[in-house]
Amino acid sequence: MIFNSSKPYSLPTRYHIYFWLTYFLFNTFRWGSYFNDYVYSLKTTLLGFPIHMALCYLNILVLMPNLVYRKKYIPYIITVMSAIFVMVVIKFNLTYLLITHDVWPEGPKTINTLTLNYTIDMMMGELYVMTFVTAIKITLDLLQEQRRVTDLEKSQLETELLFLKSQISPHFFFNTLNNIYSLSVEKSNKTPKIVLKLSELMRYMLYETKEKKQSLENEILCIQNYLDLERIRNGERLEVNMYISGDIHDKEISPVLLLTFVENAFKHGVNKNTGNVIIDINFKVKGDYLYFIISNPMPEITKHKDNLNIASGIGIENVKKRLELGYNKNDYKLSFKNKKNIFVVKLAIKVT
Repeated sequence: MIFNSSKPYSLPTRYHIYFWLTYFLFNTFRWGSYFNDYVYSLKTTLLGFPIHMALCYLNILVLMPNLVYRKKYIPYIITVMSAIFVMVVIKFNLTYLLITHDVWPEGPKTINTLTLNYTIDMMMGELYVMTFVTAIKITLDLLQEQRRVTDLEKSQLETELLFLKSQISPHFFFNTLNNIYSLSVEKSNKTPKIVLKLSELMRYMLYETKEKKQSLENEILCIQNYLDLERIRNGERLEVNMYISGDIHDKEISPVLLLTFVENAFKHGVNKNTGNVIIDINFKVKGDYLYFIISNPMPEITKHKDNLNIASGIGIENVKKRLELGYNKNDYKLSFKNKKNIFVVKLAIKVT
């Protein structure tokens, strides 16, 4: 993963203070116990820490963004080593002038002039501190980037789900308004009842489907209203058998999910057939799962056309996508079957 180097993550100032204060105390007590001289350790730590901090912030705020992130590795290495060398020279001279002429008491021998061994040892020490701090910085940047990507994916997921859900209502109302229009042209007495049922469905879809999940009871009630509307429109030629078993209380499901299958059954099984039509709907709750089955006759105009598949189209593809986005793949199973000109949809879905 590549994190955003143009806007690097930065901790609040107080965390920087906590880190350096902790490191300062640790270093002071560490060398104080080593030399058995805490005053000397405090002085050298006070002198060395500004150098540590200057090198670390030079690296993470200037050199890495301008060189490493731009893949200028050779100039970066040269600049880092040069900066460390300059700081080591400064540290040697300040220690010699302000603290003690024995500049390297922990070394193999006493020195009062800058030597190669001292320079290499001090440069390795400064490089260690820089590497340690830089590793923390990179880790924090990666965590921040991961959090940003996760938040972005979550936002995109919620946006896509809202978009898919918003497609359902217009799709459903468009079909229903077409039915009302047909009846109004015929000046049918059924028109007022259908308009009333439609208004109840509109109220539910506009005001009670904003949450990610809706109670299963309300969803079934919505489907019953839709069935009442279709019974009024189709009259005696339509037979709908709906069965409900198991405990549907305190169960939740994505809003208007099941209605899409019901609408699809009427669109292809009723509207595209003549004569009497039977629609069977079965809701069975067992444990944490709802087992939903709906069957309808295949459209007469497509019985002998294999290239037409009613398991596709805007409505069904929409609900497939909603299932993929809104549920774990182990929480549902959707299948379609065409047997003896009867189209069957089976959905097992977790409703807790």
